[in-house]
Amino acid sequence: MPSRIIANRRLFNQGITGMKPESPEQVVRGLGAVQAQDFHQAVWGIGLRTQSAKLSDVEQAMIDRKIVLTWPMRGTIFFVPAEDAKWMLKLTASRFHTHDKKKQAELELDEDTLHRCRTIIRNALSGCTRVSRPRLMELLEEAGISTKNGRGYFILGYLGRTGMICFGPHEGKQQSFVLLDEWVPNSRELTLEESLAELALRYFTGHGPATIQDFAWWVGLTLTEAKRGFEAVKSNLRLDFVNGTEYWSSVTTPAVSADTDSVVLLPGFDEYYLGYKDRSAIIETEHDAKIAPHRNGVFQPMMVAGGEVVGVWKREIKRSGIEIAFSPFLPRNDREEEFMEAAKQYSDFMGMPIARIEWNQAL
Repeated sequence: MPSRIIANRRLFNQGITGMKPESPEQVVRGLGAVQAQDFHQAVWGIGLRTQSAKLSDVEQAMIDRKIVLTWPMRGTIFFVPAEDAKWMLKLTASRFHTHDKKKQAELELDEDTLHRCRTIIRNALSGCTRVSRPRLMELLEEAGISTKNGRGYFILGYLGRTGMICFGPHEGKQQSFVLLDEWVPNSRELTLEESLAELALRYFTGHGPATIQDFAWWVGLTLTEAKRGFEAVKSNLRLDFVNGTEYWSSVTTPAVSADTDSVVLLPGFDEYYLGYKDRSAIIETEHDAKIAPHRNGVFQPMMVAGGEVVGVWKREIKRSGIEIAFSPFLPRNDREEEFMEAAKQYSDFMGMPIARIEWNQAL
């Protein structure tokens, strides 16, 4: 099973190619979670995996409390199935304890101050009230709690990681927050072992073929913890060897042929790229650094052909429509029309026309 087949099976299992799920919540549940450091990128990551989804469909899934944004893994933001948010947060909470304590000291946020923050924000959000980030910052400042120099961002992240709040639907262009227990009153309760097994099965089903190291990286657990989840569901997984490395996927997912040659436009931070510690099956080593060229944790949207990342792209929303710029790694080739069609799919999702498409010189 060479790299090309690994890539195409991942495209298929992630729902990027083949039969797509009908709803945004099915996409999120199938993958386990969807990285969402950039909201506007993440909604496209869900939309492209859904049958005929529009931006409004993904936003409606949030309004209907079927999916939520929170901080369940690696200290970053993911879309997760609403009913699974609490057990996912509990699974990884201990991993952030030491880091949070260090950061609290750096920001001069003692336990008394954090307790006051909890009280202020809980009172503001009670009764399923949605409050925007700027307004929450104002409330803290009015109480004499500075939100400058990253303090406000840390406070909201800390309350999210500890399960008190999660993101609510957008209020205009602003993010809003809600109390997780009120927003999702029927959360599932899983033991630690059940949580490890559940997440392992979802990961290898939605991301396979993948290694145990990939799974540990994605969740942000130790390799020992990841292996416990893996061993619990191993009987449901299929093993493939590639150059002496073990790759695992669900026995329920069908094999796909090696000649899948799709062209897609993926968002930045997409699961197809960031869902794995080892990305060598989908991108040439010489091009890997081009996905995050500024080394600031920002990953660019990707052009993918035949499972391989072959360039980056960006879009700007203007009054006249969407302006798209393609930057392939190699000189333009006969896939240009297919990428133009992929751009049309993106514009359909956004519900806006394409105003301009430009091709830059190869990176």
